[in-house]
Amino acid sequence: MTSGANVLDAVVVGAGWAGLGVSYSLARRGLRHSVLERGRIGETWLTQRWDSFRMNTPNVQTVMPGDRYEGSDPSGALTRNQFVALLEDFAKRNGLPVEPETVVTELASGHEKGEYRLTTSRGTFLARNVVIASGHLNCPVRPVWAASLTPRLCQIDASDYRNAAGLADGAVLVVGSGQSGCQIAEDLAEAGRTVFLSTGRVGRLVRRYRGRDIMIWLVESGFLDVRREEIIQLAKRIPPRGVLGAQQTISLQALSAKGIVLLGRLTGVEDGGRLSFADDLEAHVRFADEASANVKRHIDEYISRSGIDAPAAEPDPAETVQASLPDPTIGSLDIAGAGITTVVWCTGFRGDFSWMRLPGVLDPAGQPLHEDGVASRPGIYFAGLDFASTRKSGTILAVAEEAHRLVEHMVERS
Repeated sequence: MTSGANVLDAVVVGAGWAGLGVSYSLARRGLRHSVLERGRIGETWLTQRWDSFRMNTPNVQTVMPGDRYEGSDPSGALTRNQFVALLEDFAKRNGLPVEPETVVTELASGHEKGEYRLTTSRGTFLARNVVIASGHLNCPVRPVWAASLTPRLCQIDASDYRNAAGLADGAVLVVGSGQSGCQIAEDLAEAGRTVFLSTGRVGRLVRRYRGRDIMIWLVESGFLDVRREEIIQLAKRIPPRGVLGAQQTISLQALSAKGIVLLGRLTGVEDGGRLSFADDLEAHVRFADEASANVKRHIDEYISRSGIDAPAAEPDPAETVQASLPDPTIGSLDIAGAGITTVVWCTGFRGDFSWMRLPGVLDPAGQPLHEDGVASRPGIYFAGLDFASTRKSGTILAVAEEAHRLVEHMVERS
């Protein structure tokens, strides 16, 4: 906590991997700072991930700045709790100035020019620079018709799902076939639940390809270095990340083979008890397969261009399972008749930046305005945002590079 005469060089809001990475770079530069965390280190990982959650990067890549993997399972995947333990150890080893249980309620301009004031549950902090690393995936988004569903139906978001045992008996409808939706649907099916999955237009990746974890190839080939502007130019938007199973390939075909009933996109609710779905399931399966093929083609070209001696391509696991897609596709579903008692909404998130009282740093929807994490307002930065600069942004793979770049910008500005 500071006084007006004791202004910090920087304050970092959030002690997840992004915030701790920035803190590490600030410390190496000798800049006085504090990391304000609303709960514990890795709070979001502890409270918004399901019990069986695992990281999608292999252990060899799940490392913080200045560290390298020295374990015996480089291809393994950390559990939720193991990842939080990694963050806690990183902060402790490096003596990072984390202030836990410190909720920031307001960020505003200070009394002095170029100074910022952070009002928190533990007093006021003053700083010349502020790095927002609180995450932008902490407010669930549901379609407007969610409120039209019968009140007898339990509705939860992906961030509130823990395990099948925590839900009421009966079938479960999972809405959204992105990363969370597919993994939660699989978790429920493996627990013996009847599961319906409403799908969307989302790509997928195989877990291993040509003798390596796919993430190793994506980093080495430069696939993750594609700029945000190029992605938007090609796709006309920022698309959801391709589905990647933590330990094995996840595909819609594989989920179907596990007994999950696949549906098209949820389009509406009739009289609170009947759901309607678009006739686009086959298109979604095809899009996911094409996305996977495109990534593999990129890797093949990189291997050929670089003269790498790599094994031949393995069969895509999606092609070796006995899928059972509904025929004809299901266009309407009676909630009670299907025995559905719970809906898990996996329909996306947005950030909560309502506590930022600074003009010009948020767009009309209340989301960050920035270029490569640097806001137009001097001294305001965003760290850990998905696709902030490249495909790599928003993953732990980008933490060292992003933290260093933001802190160097801060130093040069000073």
